[in-house]
Amino acid sequence: MPTLELAKQLITRPSLTPLDEGCLTLIGARLEPLGFKLETLRYDNVDNLWARRGSSGPLVCFAGHTDVVPTGPLDQWHSDPFTPTIRDGMLYGRGAADMKGSLAAFVTSIEAFVTAHPDHAGSIALLLTSDEEGIAVNGTVRVVEALQIRDEKMDYCIVGEPTSSTKTGDTIKNGRRGSLSGKLIVKGVQGHIAYPHLARNPIHLAAPAIAELAAMVWDNGNTYFPATTWQISNMHSGTGATNVIPGTVEIDFNFRFSTASTVDELKAKTHAILDKHELSYDLDWSLSGKPYLTPRGDLVDAVGAAIKEVTGIETELSTSGGTSDGRFIADICPQVIEFGPINATIHKLNECVSVTDLDVLSKIYCRTLVNLLVNKI
Repeated sequence: MPTLELAKQLITRPSLTPLDEGCLTLIGARLEPLGFKLETLRYDNVDNLWARRGSSGPLVCFAGHTDVVPTGPLDQWHSDPFTPTIRDGMLYGRGAADMKGSLAAFVTSIEAFVTAHPDHAGSIALLLTSDEEGIAVNGTVRVVEALQIRDEKMDYCIVGEPTSSTKTGDTIKNGRRGSLSGKLIVKGVQGHIAYPHLARNPIHLAAPAIAELAAMVWDNGNTYFPATTWQISNMHSGTGATNVIPGTVEIDFNFRFSTASTVDELKAKTHAILDKHELSYDLDWSLSGKPYLTPRGDLVDAVGAAIKEVTGIETELSTSGGTSDGRFIADICPQVIEFGPINATIHKLNECVSVTDLDVLSKIYCRTLVNLLVNKI
């Protein structure tokens, strides 16, 4: 089972973000004999790989990451997280599902496809990084910028995120919500709690505005996305003393927003509510990801058909969950989807993936290449 063996080799490398620990070299060694041109792109302490076979269109890209999240308490793992272990048909190890299993399936699917179709039309590429689980500033986003500079674009991209719910193939992510955060500081006047008329409590001042922001209907979503949400993640105020009215309150909040709203619209509505309540405040914004969407079309149809052919499952489309590197790739690729194994154990202790599903995943990726570059459905 070549996909299993490669996945095991990748898991043995403790590539805690942003370390790669030789994963890209291992993958590159499998790709180069197939005719891939390898380009290593290192930014700061992050390793990235852009590998391409062919120069014509359409270009089908597989994208993913070699870095993994920390293991958590080692004594709560049933086996060493970097010693791949098979128990009851499951492969255990950090990164098994997110996403070294997908990376292995990328490689073996391409090997099978190129063997069967050495003179295929179009091109195949891989965009891999060791900076996805961390701050994600020197990974995929930087590679995309480099490709933009030389006007190198993709036609289709499959990100190997673990998207499946109960069976591999039951869910494709055809978009993701955007993430917009704000750090709000509402200003009052500090004073003695026994003399409130000589102070202005910023928590009291902010409360009506918070209530309005929490109740606000920002949009109604659309066919693919739920409505935009606004949530407070942290609130801090006070000196620690029980007899002091604080001078400021700091509120961290976040929008998870759909393509039904723009960043500028959300900012404007927020400021309008804060100004309506006549607050004195500072507000710093941080955009960590724009929403993207791939409606039904060539890529969704090709992956869906491949899943049906291999598993018999009619896949469902979803835009739920957090952000992914798809948000960067969408800047140079009109059709981006995410598809990978079951996500039930990702980032958890005793992360695992089904041994059988690794082979299934490889066959689906290979069939997708056939659908896009040979059958052109």
